[in-house]
Amino acid sequence: MAASERTGTMRADEPLLRVENLAKHFPLTRGVLFRRQVGTVKAVDGVSFTLARGETLGIVGESGCGKSTLARLLVRLEEPTAGAAWFEGRNIFEMRGPELRRLRRDLQMVMQDPYTSLNPRMTVGDIVGEPFEIHPEVAPKGSRRARVQALLERVGLNPEHISRYPHQFSGGQRQRIGIARALALNPKVIICDEPVSALDVSIQAQVINLLEELQADLGLAYIFIAHDLSVVRHISDRVAVMYLGRFVETGVEEAIYERATHPYTQALLSAVPVPDPKVRGTRRVIRLEGDVPSPADPPSGCRFRTRCWKAQEICALEEPALMPRDADPHPSACHFAETLEIAEGSGAQEG
Repeated sequence: MAASERTGTMRADEPLLRVENLAKHFPLTRGVLFRRQVGTVKAVDGVSFTLARGETLGIVGESGCGKSTLARLLVRLEEPTAGAAWFEGRNIFEMRGPELRRLRRDLQMVMQDPYTSLNPRMTVGDIVGEPFEIHPEVAPKGSRRARVQALLERVGLNPEHISRYPHQFSGGQRQRIGIARALALNPKVIICDEPVSALDVSIQAQVINLLEELQADLGLAYIFIAHDLSVVRHISDRVAVMYLGRFVETGVEEAIYERATHPYTQALLSAVPVPDPKVRGTRRVIRLEGDVPSPADPPSGCRFRTRCWKAQEICALEEPALMPRDADPHPSACHFAETLEIAEGSGAQEG
């Protein structure tokens, strides 16, 4: 254990957030009176990464791969089955009482659905100002109204609408309210759990631009979760691709989008819409066979092998480690990792 982990201090070269082998397994039970465990859903199963100050880590993958569970673990809405996470040198899962409340000031979250994440019986002023009730040291009572109005203006809303209710705003405006609430306590990290997936494409761009402006002005670090690679590309410094509870490829934005080596990442990239019909006609489309396996019974060896066109016998016997491969120095969890030009012909099934 590093000295900073024992003392709770942070070295200058240490990442803001460090996660090691984090796992969350949910028991499957059967019976009414005498419930017994019959299986385990491995929602998150051994995830490791770091996040530097002012950096954006994009996490992408299909629905059900464990992205939202990972987010809930980091803000202590769920407790881990195994693993650890350190924020500024302090173990998140060992924090209690005042120390945990302080963590929640520094580590905030923007929820996916702007229609259900805001209390419909509270005004916008009450919603954005509610964090000050829990952390009164941030804003004295006499200054809270002005502080809330400043936050609304900061995210592009009319501060005079402080007394309105959520149903009086559009989806994009509601998400801006959620962002204002997350900013209220001056956090260092904001976890964005698919913050634009429920919005129109034009509104998505506005929200992404707002997040980038806030990051530039306030030095925020983001964990940006999405299932759309085209959205993640515009905001992320590094990208982690997640499948069935584990990262299968990680790297800087350029490495993932220009030199992807894992077949799953390549399939996701081939599904990104292309507006130019000339490019679309020459674009490789990789169609994956079958459905995503159940996280309660993942395949042996490589979890992606049941849908992979490269799968061989070793893939069922040996789980590939997330490590740099010969094809490219960024980590990939594939025995046969190689770059694939999506814009040209395919060795995979095309359509």
